[in-house]
Amino acid sequence: MRLGVLDVGSNTVHFLVVDAHPGARPLPAHSHKVPLRLAELLDDAGAISPDGVERLISAVRDALQAAEDKGVEDLLPFATSAVREATNADEVLARVTAETGVELTVLSGEEEARLTFLAARRWFGWSAGRLLVLDIGGGSLEIAYGLDEEPDAAASLPLGAGRLTAGWLPADPPEPTDVRALRRHVRAQIARIVGDFNRLGTPDHVVATSKTFKQLARIAGAARSTEGLYTPRRLSRKALEEWVPKLAVMPTIQRGELPGVSEGRAHQLLAGALVAEGAMDLFGVEELEICPWALREGVILRRLDHLPTATEPA
Repeated sequence: MRLGVLDVGSNTVHFLVVDAHPGARPLPAHSHKVPLRLAELLDDAGAISPDGVERLISAVRDALQAAEDKGVEDLLPFATSAVREATNADEVLARVTAETGVELTVLSGEEEARLTFLAARRWFGWSAGRLLVLDIGGGSLEIAYGLDEEPDAAASLPLGAGRLTAGWLPADPPEPTDVRALRRHVRAQIARIVGDFNRLGTPDHVVATSKTFKQLARIAGAARSTEGLYTPRRLSRKALEEWVPKLAVMPTIQRGELPGVSEGRAHQLLAGALVAEGAMDLFGVEELEICPWALREGVILRRLDHLPTATEPA
């Protein structure tokens, strides 16, 4: 069947169409992204601005038209931290439904972590053993650990690259005192939950998802996207520690010229790097592997798990 996934994230509204069947690998058929940066469109009261709401509704309408054009049978619409934590979330969700007919499912941070973990587990398989999965979004950092498809521990922290950039790094390039303050804040937040994971044992394999980790791995020398989905891509803590001070003195325009860094995300790359470095350091990770699948694939896989197989009645 042809599924459409509408992901209202903190950075973008991403509409993904896949051909999917139980027991088979989902095959991407169409992808469209609209940069919204909802995590950066909050007013002083923490509400999504009127302009942000209008742009969100427009993006959802465009996705609906694409779903019709591409023959989507089932639409899976969801929203993450930017909508979840907005003080006017109920109003925003009601407007989206009233004007588009789409009811966005708001995932909790823990649900994000668990679905992302499922995607990573399916990608790497059982032979990967105990997985530690890290995901840096625009609004939050998700962490999950476990041996099975359901993680034994999952957590979400308000340490998204977009959120932190807007709240802590106003200058371009940022002030050294602001970078130092953000570094302390990030590490203090992560340190609060490290013990919950460490008591479960040392992971056999550490993986990371998200555009932030992919871009950091690329500037540290990982293979470019044109080399294929199945090419292993890794990021070492040593390389990251070498890049953080370089990123800290670069203006956004210069970061955007780095290999693999998109213009729309260049401004928040430093904040993402500080989160990645803090997580790898505090969890004792020397190297991690980039997972091509993440939350959207987790949502698709969970949906497929609830479809009847060919031998079962519909």
